[in-house]
Amino acid sequence: QVQLVESGGGSVQAGGSLRLSCVASGYIHWMAWFRQAPGAEREGVAVWRSSSITVYDDSVKGRFTASRDNTRNTLDLQMSSLKPEDTAMYYCAASSAGAFPGLEVSAYHYWGQGTQVTVSS
Repeated sequence: QVQLVESGGGSVQAGGSLRLSCVASGYIHWMAWFRQAPGAEREGVAVWRSSSITVYDDSVKGRFTASRDNTRNTLDLQMSSLKPEDTAMYYCAASSAGAFPGLEVSAYHYWGQGTQVTVSS
């Protein structure tokens, strides 16, 4: 069983930046960030695939950067040029799948409690 703890959410004005952090209780290869806005389905934001490859949803490409530290079992998400539509609860997730799980919610087995990000216009 892997436990995930997120931190770093908050409120910011449009155009601002926030950095989210996720710490896992142990090493697990596939880690990702998801988000869920009120009334919407949970959607994938970024999934770390390897030291040189991170897959991003089109809506955040060029604005968000995920970084992994395997020595500390962390996955951070640097968010820049934030927009009001980025407002959501952000969740860290991990998967024990044998193959790359992508950004499919159903492919992830472990979830953090979430951290709120609010972007005002």
